[in-house]
Amino acid sequence: MSESEIKIFRITGHYYKNHKRYLFRKEKRALKKEDAIEKALSQITSIGLFRRQITIDEVKEIAIDEAEDYLIKELSK
Repeated sequence: MSESEIKIFRITGHYYKNHKRYLFRKEKRALKKEDAIEKALSQITSIGLFRRQITIDEVKEIAIDEAEDYLIKELSK
């Protein structure tokens, strides 16, 4: 069995709240793309949105040096 490696994913998308469009970009550490999407959706829906209100535009695996989140960089070293 191969060793699992934690990757960094950047999830970008948008949602509508009170007739306004909001953009978001989240960086998440996960083993699989699906896990990263689940973590991002879980965090965004905590502000009172439904999952059907959120549209994910792009999910991209990024390198450590491309990450903008300080905590993600430090945890990935």
